[in-house]
Amino acid sequence: MQIQYDCFPGGAHKALTLSYDDGKVYDKRLVEKFNEYGLKGTFHLNSGKFGTDEVVSSSEVAVLYAGHEVSCHTVHHPFLEQTPTEQIVQEIIEDRIRLENIVGYPVRGLSYPFGTYSDQVVSFLTAMGIEYARTIESHGRFDMPKDLFRWHPTCHHNKVMEYASQFVALEERPSHMALLYVWGHSYEFEDEGNWDLLDRLGEIVAGKQDIWYATNTEIVSYVQALKRLRLSADCRMVHNPTAQSVWVSVNGVPIELTGGKLTSLG
Repeated sequence: MQIQYDCFPGGAHKALTLSYDDGKVYDKRLVEKFNEYGLKGTFHLNSGKFGTDEVVSSSEVAVLYAGHEVSCHTVHHPFLEQTPTEQIVQEIIEDRIRLENIVGYPVRGLSYPFGTYSDQVVSFLTAMGIEYARTIESHGRFDMPKDLFRWHPTCHHNKVMEYASQFVALEERPSHMALLYVWGHSYEFEDEGNWDLLDRLGEIVAGKQDIWYATNTEIVSYVQALKRLRLSADCRMVHNPTAQSVWVSVNGVPIELTGGKLTSLG
């Protein structure tokens, strides 16, 4: 019996996530497009900038980003690697507190302002309740993250058409869990006059049975649940101690492991 941790929810082997920074008012149009095509976004916000410089107001956040994810981007958007330790903590913890009071759920992620960070900054994140942090270091692959605190995306949205068709065309069961991770800023669509890019992307990637459309935190939670599976010594029984179902393949067949249940793999 061969067991592989190679499935997303529903037995899909591919996932798509989109990640956008700064909370500019153009997020409104971006969210509309995501909703139209059934895509999921994670929005990294600076709580100290709400209502200023074309940034959405705090009163808009909960409704605007409903169904997506709100994540940290610090209060004031500093270069964290150039910031005193005490201020790093303030920038991230205060951002979490403000955002959580608005959206009503734990805020668990971060994108690094300006995409810059240091080993010291990374070392603080777990203690501040941060479970993942995105960089802007695109790698051009469909890899799952090797380090959640240095989560490198596939590409910026300006390059996404180079990868979207390739991603969709991957064989139905690729050799590993495949993730297309796209990042950017909504104001870039306005500045560059290429909002049509979202329609072209949606027409290619939307509505696929073999793609899971997820936020950053949904992916992190799923991977965490997979890692918590408990198998018997002969690998014929598996207990899922978490609250959510996960899927694994057994001899190439996707199997659902229901949250809180013991499953016999036969």
